[in-house]
Amino acid sequence: METSSDIARRMWEEGYQLQVSGEIEDAIQLYQASISFFPTAEAHTYLGWAYSLKGRFEEAITECKNAIQLDPQFGTPYNHIGAYLIAMNRPDEAVEWLKRASQAQRQDNEATPYMNLARAYLKLGKTFPALHALRKAFRLNPGYLPAINAYYELLGRLN
Repeated sequence: METSSDIARRMWEEGYQLQVSGEIEDAIQLYQASISFFPTAEAHTYLGWAYSLKGRFEEAITECKNAIQLDPQFGTPYNHIGAYLIAMNRPDEAVEWLKRASQAQRQDNEATPYMNLARAYLKLGKTFPALHALRKAFRLNPGYLPAINAYYELLGRLN
């Protein structure tokens, strides 16, 4: 017999599939249903991501904060908050969230917070901290081409 958490996980996974195929409104409904069955940090985080794709950044941040309350060691919602703040042209606020994301024990991709941290530093005009963050990203994930490419592109601009 399926438990509430099993049903919620299935809804969350189906919502994710809809989201990546571009069906954002349907994904939002499934994430919300998942949360009503059994709230998880993942469902709140991905509901926030779906909101962000609709330009609803404040709601996205709220969902990520809900995720953090459920699982403070899940780094993805911290990272997403940082990315949303960058998109809202608030890179100074993003830096602290992204540093917290990089310290979290559980990550989807441990290089991503550093990549976003580099983006925040660049918006703040801090080239060398951005280079350091990019280097950290590709050291953590040597195959992470976005960080490698951004690092060498930024180095090239310095010459």
